[in-house]
Amino acid sequence: MKVTIQQQYEIDLNKPIDISMPLAATPENPVAWYQGAPRFEPVVMGDFIGSVRSGKSSTNFYDLHINPHAHGTHTECLGHITAEHYSINDYLKTFHFFCTLISVMPDLIDEDLVITREQIAAAVNNNWQEALVVRTLPNDDSKLQRKYSNTNPPYLHADAVALLVENGVKHLLLDLPSVDREQDGGALRGHKTFWQVTNVQQVNADARFDATITELVFVPNTVADGMYFLNLQICSLENDASPSKPVLYELVAL
Repeated sequence: MKVTIQQQYEIDLNKPIDISMPLAATPENPVAWYQGAPRFEPVVMGDFIGSVRSGKSSTNFYDLHINPHAHGTHTECLGHITAEHYSINDYLKTFHFFCTLISVMPDLIDEDLVITREQIAAAVNNNWQEALVVRTLPNDDSKLQRKYSNTNPPYLHADAVALLVENGVKHLLLDLPSVDREQDGGALRGHKTFWQVTNVQQVNADARFDATITELVFVPNTVADGMYFLNLQICSLENDASPSKPVLYELVAL
């Protein structure tokens, strides 16, 4: 999708708004999907311990044990739900997008907190861009340490996700552990709708291979809703998902 913006903007690259979560080997690190905390451990080989503090090495030389989906801000491609391996490194090839940031208070539907099609439409107010950042309300710093497992967090209704596809959103970013319900019997309706995957065993040719979902971002309350310039960076991992660092920049109309 090539987006043509008629208005000219000035972007101050010296004023980034980082909406990624720090990834730390501490009990305070946010966790989802029934995993423990990340582990950063010095390599041990005989008498060698890869830690300057240990006195056994002149450098710090650590192994990192993380799960991109469970331990913080990450960006995933449709390979997250397919039998065949598809890598985020192969399918996210451009990194700068105009985006819209919205804030939404999920609706209580039965026992679930759900973001609906109507809420998305009202919040976007026809300001559709190639990327959309969804901040859920209430919003506070506790999201930086939250333990999401077995809490049935809010999620997007599949009809809300369909609205994004209809309006050309290629990159969805949200401050939740998943587009879908924590326990949905493997239906994954939101993921399948966003990527337009109809067969996970043999992916249909018209699936949205170049679309991405970024989960567990954190947008401070000091950042106003509106239009921004997004830089979305990942590690060059040959995996369905990678830890990522989405950064927003304010736009000043000229």
